[in-house]
Amino acid sequence: MSTDTPSADDGAAPSRAELEARVAELEAHVAELDAATDDGDDGPPKMSIIATKGTLDMAYPPLILASTAAAFGYDVTVFHTFWGLDILHEERSKDLQLSAVGNPNMPVPNLVGALPGMDRLTTRMMEKRIADNDTATIEELLGTGLDMGVEFQACQMTIDLMGYDEADFYDGVTTGVGAATAIRDMTEADIQLLV
Repeated sequence: MSTDTPSADDGAAPSRAELEARVAELEAHVAELDAATDDGDDGPPKMSIIATKGTLDMAYPPLILASTAAAFGYDVTVFHTFWGLDILHEERSKDLQLSAVGNPNMPVPNLVGALPGMDRLTTRMMEKRIADNDTATIEELLGTGLDMGVEFQACQMTIDLMGYDEADFYDGVTTGVGAATAIRDMTEADIQLLV
């Protein structure tokens, strides 16, 4: 029986050389595992949202989801097209309406909701509820999202269709974005939402 340097097998503390060898072995094993599971993307998880509606009640979901995902470390893009573009429009976003017709959760029947001025009335009711509950405004949610790194994209085709100018949008909004860019973002995203 050899009485050379004690090893971990006989209950003695391992030597420095044995520890270094074990660390090297573990590091090699971890590198193998990383290589086996590497998908080529070491960045943060990604979320892509398409916002197509521009009513007051439909402006909130993409903005809240985007800022919340960004708070959790997601790389977020929100592509605004057609009426969803009004959410990014500095003037139009301050006058988003809530339709009283076709909304089963409205406290008025469709026949009454179709009367002139009812959309304005239901919009005012919702704006009061938002203010009474100290809920963030559209502008505040946009600002929060931009501060957190959310990329809000304005569809160029819709800008042209609606006759908007790029200067009409909030500072920080990315203009000139097309459907091909939106599709690329969606294919690269871990989560895709259409709102």
